[in-house]
Amino acid sequence: MTAPRPGATRADVSPVPENASTGQLIGQLTEQISRLVRDEARLAQAEVTQKAKKLGVGAGLFGGAGLVAFFGLAALITAAILALALVLPAWLAALIVAVALFAVAGVLALVGKKDVQKGSPPVPTEAISSVKTDIATVKESAHR
Repeated sequence: MTAPRPGATRADVSPVPENASTGQLIGQLTEQISRLVRDEARLAQAEVTQKAKKLGVGAGLFGGAGLVAFFGLAALITAAILALALVLPAWLAALIVAVALFAVAGVLALVGKKDVQKGSPPVPTEAISSVKTDIATVKESAHR
């Protein structure tokens, strides 16, 4: 058994009296539709906020990847200057350090890409699905 999804589809609906007038029914329908629209708007806002946070984290990781790549370039330059030539040729020592730092940058970029994909597109897909379900329910009720 699955847990019910959050959303406006479970709005409190008061029972309709058997002898309600058309005006009362239309008034109640207007109130329920208004409440449903407000609830769906709140759900959409919450969903977009959550996805925006994921996009922010992914963008931060991409920034971190760029910073580490910058340090990789700095290490490449520094390694060429340092006395690593005592153990290896200077160019080889610098190349090894640079490759290691670029590998770290690549891992950060892949993790950031994954977070950006989780947050994309920043569209309230759950709220849209809930609205479609609500519309289908209303149409089904209208055909009875």
